[in-house]
Amino acid sequence: MRKLIYGMMVSLDGFVARLDGALDWVLIDEEMHTFINNQERETGLYVYGRNLYETMRYWQTADQDPTQPAYELEYAKIWQAKPKIVFSATLNEVEGNTQLVREDAVAEIRRLKQGVGLDIDVGGPTLASALIRHNLIDEYKLFLQPVILGEGIPFLPPGVTTMNLRLVETRPFQSGIVYLRYQTK
Repeated sequence: MRKLIYGMMVSLDGFVARLDGALDWVLIDEEMHTFINNQERETGLYVYGRNLYETMRYWQTADQDPTQPAYELEYAKIWQAKPKIVFSATLNEVEGNTQLVREDAVAEIRRLKQGVGLDIDVGGPTLASALIRHNLIDEYKLFLQPVILGEGIPFLPPGVTTMNLRLVETRPFQSGIVYLRYQTK
């Protein structure tokens, strides 16, 4: 069975974006990008909600800019090669190695988890909220950023019931970011 992994950049006060969706507070340097690139190689499928997919579409053409650092070009190639599913009732089309799904995300994720292959990475707090409420997330990966936003879009949905998790990995970065990986018990 494939694991479903939810990971994002998170402020100290638990937000993944400003209220307007801005990510101007996120630090990603070469050390962290290299770490993320290595993780992404082990991902079999990305699943996104519409908002995060629209943000991540940047990587569809990022490798065409020769001024990009090598570690960002590498990430673009990794991202482009991986299959992606976008759950959206409002998008009309997607591009690249991406499939648009309008049906029930929870049912589709349950089906995908039963398959064989590398793990599934869920991106976006709205999609993740539905999956958290149905106890489908197997791992949580937080890149804890050294910033307090005060308000924003939360990593976890309001009203989440108690979940006991097991810390399985930590890593501090020179930038002050701390990576935390938890598994469900």
